[in-house]
Amino acid sequence: MLRLNLQCAALLTGLFMATSGQAASVIRFGVDPSYPPFEQKLPDGSLSGFDIDLGNALCAQIDVRCVWVEQNFDGMIPALKAQKFDGILSAFSDTEARRKQVDFSQRLYVAPSSLIAKKGSGLLPTAASLKGKSVGVVQGSLQESYAKSEWAPAGAMVHSYQTQDQVFMDLISGRLDGSFQASVQGDIGLLQKDQGKDFAFAGEPITDKSIIGNGVAIGIRKNDTALRDKINAAIVALRQSGEYDRISKKYFAYDVYGE
Repeated sequence: MLRLNLQCAALLTGLFMATSGQAASVIRFGVDPSYPPFEQKLPDGSLSGFDIDLGNALCAQIDVRCVWVEQNFDGMIPALKAQKFDGILSAFSDTEARRKQVDFSQRLYVAPSSLIAKKGSGLLPTAASLKGKSVGVVQGSLQESYAKSEWAPAGAMVHSYQTQDQVFMDLISGRLDGSFQASVQGDIGLLQKDQGKDFAFAGEPITDKSIIGNGVAIGIRKNDTALRDKINAAIVALRQSGEYDRISKKYFAYDVYGE
């Protein structure tokens, strides 16, 4: 009986060590692949975009394998807390409200937001201009929070969708007067496409810190300091080596990192 117990203990110890070793060799990132050019799903099912390339480079720097876990944006924080993945890498802005629930890495980049409307509409991203107008946003996004707090009280009708593609579809069909999203996302995801030829940015981009926060970063579970420190060191290394700039130039003609 003693020998059997010792054998079982050894087996469990070996299993635990193998599992721990496997976990240490992988970082799972939650991603909503509906935000080109940051993340999107290609026809073959693979993922591409700035966040995807940046995440893979960070994993290579840390010497681990990236695993991408698809998740609707509004469910990112609950899924992170439930340990469905280890970090949120999906155009996830670092704000005070989110800091109450998750920790953040160093900044990855800055993403101002813009309103898109039909050309000649005369709409502006202000409460007065949007009174009685319908605006589409992604559920759980900072744009949703901003629109509901700044525009809805003055009479704007804010409609929330699970994906940005759904917002664009209803804008094109005329069911929405405007779409509110990250500026570069709106440009590449709609305005540069044939179906966006009748639309344009309405007014100037919004850079209010209440919406862009401290910039886009990686969301990490509270008190997971080991992972946060590894990711922060990898971000610094990519910036210093020039790899960050090489990746960003594939997608942007400006300094996306910001001041």
